[in-house]
Amino acid sequence: MTDNDSVKSLMDAVRTFCEERDWDQFHTPKELAIGISTEANELLEIFRFMSPAQQAELLANAKTREHIEDELADTLFFVLRFAQMNGIDVSQALERKIAKNARKYPADACRGDNRKRRDF
Repeated sequence: MTDNDSVKSLMDAVRTFCEERDWDQFHTPKELAIGISTEANELLEIFRFMSPAQQAELLANAKTREHIEDELADTLFFVLRFAQMNGIDVSQALERKIAKNARKYPADACRGDNRKRRDF
């Protein structure tokens, strides 16, 4: 199975889940974008005001790690559903975006530097 097959399999699972519940009618681009943002912020909230050591503790604890994984999965669910409902090949979109970012942030000029804007 290729990576693209894995993504397609995940998208098919999301589609089936939603179709079984007749949710297509609610999944407009705006509503799905709100879902992505909401779920991503629920993931962010877990780590708010925590030091790197505290964050590592959360990930090392089975109970809190499962909660983190659930929020990450919820975010991925909405991303995949958005792509599925709007005919977006997420594998292709990600590959294209990585190529753009590679041109924008050449490794030899950016290594170890996380600033957004630079003059190369």
